[in-house]
Formats: sequence, structure tokens, C-alpha cells
Amino acid sequence: MAVSVVEGRSGVESRLRGKTAENRTENLRAEERTVGGLATPFPIQISPLHSGAVIRILPSGREATPKVQAWVHGGCLMLRRDFLMSVPVAMLMPQLRSAARLKITGIQVVNLKVVRETGKMEAAWDPGTLTTWRVGGGSVIEIQTDQGLSGIGPRIDPAWLEASKARLMGRDPFSIEELAGPLRYYVGGSPRTVSSLEIALWDLIGKAAGQPLYKIWGAAKDRVPAYASMIELSTPEERVRMAVQLKSEGWKAIKLRAHYSTLKEDVQLVESVRKAVGDDMDIMVDANQAQSFSGWQPGVVWDFERALATARELERLNCLWLEEPRRRYAFDELAELGRRVGIPIAGGENNRGVHEYRWILAQKVLDILQPDVMVADGVTGFREIGALAQAHNKRLIPHHGGGNLGTIAQLHAIASWPHAPWIELLHDPPIAAYTHGFAIMQNAPLVDKEGYLNLPQGPGLGVEINKDLIVS
Repeated sequence: MAVSVVEGRSGVESRLRGKTAENRTENLRAEERTVGGLATPFPIQISPLHSGAVIRILPSGREATPKVQAWVHGGCLMLRRDFLMSVPVAMLMPQLRSAARLKITGIQVVNLKVVRETGKMEAAWDPGTLTTWRVGGGSVIEIQTDQGLSGIGPRIDPAWLEASKARLMGRDPFSIEELAGPLRYYVGGSPRTVSSLEIALWDLIGKAAGQPLYKIWGAAKDRVPAYASMIELSTPEERVRMAVQLKSEGWKAIKLRAHYSTLKEDVQLVESVRKAVGDDMDIMVDANQAQSFSGWQPGVVWDFERALATARELERLNCLWLEEPRRRYAFDELAELGRRVGIPIAGGENNRGVHEYRWILAQKVLDILQPDVMVADGVTGFREIGALAQAHNKRLIPHHGGGNLGTIAQLHAIASWPHAPWIELLHDPPIAAYTHGFAIMQNAPLVDKEGYLNLPQGPGLGVEINKDLIVS
């Protein structure tokens, strides 16, 4: 407890030292009011002078905040600064010596109810396949600890649950770097599982620290502009209506799919949207040519000449970037394309492992890196890729992250990186609105009228699962 101080061998100190065992209050005479080496015009109020007692210097006749503080310690009065230097830090901060290490005691898959189906949609990158979109549904992973804290992450294949338990049960979630290697060795056959577990571990770390993840990782911003990523190819007329609607709602950018059979049709799509929204809404274009390891994939497959001609047209139309214009590992062609056009070339959503991004950076393959936390190499590798991109002065704009907790984890990472200017949200309403995936969270962030996602301020991911959707 803080007390006012009397330094040196003054009469005040002598009298106080003789009264350390007493429990009384006394006003000292004015000539004895030398406190901290300074004369004071106030009486000194002495309240019980046992160790930890308080002495307050008060203006005459009324209460006030103490002007000088010290401590009664070991029968002596000490300046506060001297007292702080004389005792271990742990004595001043009991929580540091009493905080027990967390221990993982359980891992479970939490199934969620489907609220409703919203319809079917054919993704431009997977022609001929109809996907059903839903509000709610699916599952999440939950890691529990002995102190009542739990962390959540995106769903995993239940077949990997026992292998995950074998690596994590009884361990401290703060030892995430120590756990990273074994997780990849024993559970790495499913990169999604490693990513989901690491997201849950980081959620735990944030909750234990009482801070949102982006602040733990080093906050660079508190909000991030979102771009609406289209899913279906549709028609130029419909995409124009969609772009105008999104712009009116505050969205700052739209990403179109270039999947028509001819270059002319692709260019007509972008021209129509540009004319409708003007130059104050950004347009990105995705060719999705890197879906496959091999050279085959469904739909139209571009060659280098198609990629080059498209890039030149999109540059003319002031597009922000051209994404995945060639196969995933066509590094030489992608680097050559980047040398011959001014529009940035983006990609990397399907690349896995930090080593692949080192190749990409070393060979100057891409201008913009787009790793996905659910694919690249867990949260650990994802953050390493972010550091590599920054070291090479490259922008990093992650792939969408799956549309729920993976996207939230990426939002935190993006907010910790000064070189990450956007977050991608799969948003092709009404069937495939981003809010459908976010509906599993009871406090999910939403795009505001200025087109931004504001960072959750709760600890960890800052979001919780909607309890009404949990299957009992």
C-alpha cells in the first residue's frame, strides 16, 4: 500500500521509525513536514504504520490525492521507486507467480444445425457441378482445457480426431511452435486438420491473454476493406446489376470470373461492369487456371497467349489484378507474363507449404501472394508466408479462408500485416451471401456502410459459436 515518504534522518523519519508498530493517526508539526526532501505546506496524515501502511499528504482541511508516495517495508519507510527496485517483480504482480499453465483436456467435433438451404449455384471454376448453399450447418472443432477455457476452429474430418488427440492431449496450447512439427508429421495428411487445430490453439492463446489475435500478432489496423468475390459466371447484364447493388451498399471492390469461351466475351463482361460503376470501384478478375496439379481441369483452359491478351485488356480497363492466368506451377510463364504487362499478377491460393512461396518469391513469379490459411501450412506456415512477402516487398491478399472461422482467423492476420490491403469474402447474393457462412457465429463482424470489416475486439478470434445451432 502506498505511503508518503520521509527521507534522510529528519525528525519526522525518527518519530515514524519509532512508531512502526503503532496503529494511530497523527498530524505532525509544520517544521517536521519534509517529505521526499521537499518542504510541504500540508499536514502529514499517518495511518497504521505496519508494513504496507498508508501515509497521505493532504491539503489542510480536505482530502486529496497523495503528492509523494513511499512504502513502509520491513519496519522502514522507503521511497516508492526504491521499494520497487528492492523486491522481485513477481511480488508486485501476484498473477505472474500464480498463473498455472493451461493443459489441453479434450478435443471434440461440434455439429451445427442447418437453418435453411438458400439454393444451388454453379461455380465458374467447376462448370457442370451444382453446389447447394446453406445458412448454418457443418461443424467446428473445440479444444478444451483444465482451466475452463476452450478454443474453436473450422471443421475437421472426424477420421483425424484420434490422431489429433494423440498429439495434443495434456499439452500446453502456448507451446504452439513445439507442437507444429508433430502435428504436420502425424496429422499433415490433412492440411485442413492442421490449420483448424492451430486456429483453435491460437483462439485459446488469445483468450488466456485476454486480447484479440490481431493485437497479439501486432496490430497494423483495426479494420480491413472487403471485396465481394463472385462465384458464378452469370451474364454481363446480371453482373452489372450486382456490381451496382454492391456499390450502393458500400462495397469497395468486386471480383469477376473470366471463364467465357472467348477472350472477347471476357472483355465484354469487364467493360460492362466498369462502365456501370465508374473508376471509384475496384475490379479484380480471376481466371482460376490453377485449380489442378496437372494441365487438365474442367472448363476453358488458357494458354500463354490468351493470358497475355487478357492481361493487356484488363490493364486498359484499370483492373486491380489478374488472378491465376496460368497453371499452378507454370512459374516461367507467369514470371514472363508479369514482365510483359503492367497489371499485377496474383495467385497462390492452391500452393501448399512455405517452401513453395519461397520458390515463387525467388523466381519473381507473382506480384501478389494469395495463400489460404486452410491450405498453405496452418497458421504457423501462413504467418511465415506473410513475413516472407513483407521481406520481398510484395502485397499479400489471402484467399477467402473457407467462409467462416478460417476467414475470421485470416482477418486477424491481415490486420497484423501492413502489406495486406484487402480481405476476400465469397459474396454472390442472394444464394451465396457471405453472411450465410458467418451465421454460425453469434457475434460475427459484418461489412459496414463504408465497405470495411471491423476487427472483433473480444479475446482470441473474438467470436463465439451460435449456441442455438449446436446439435446437442
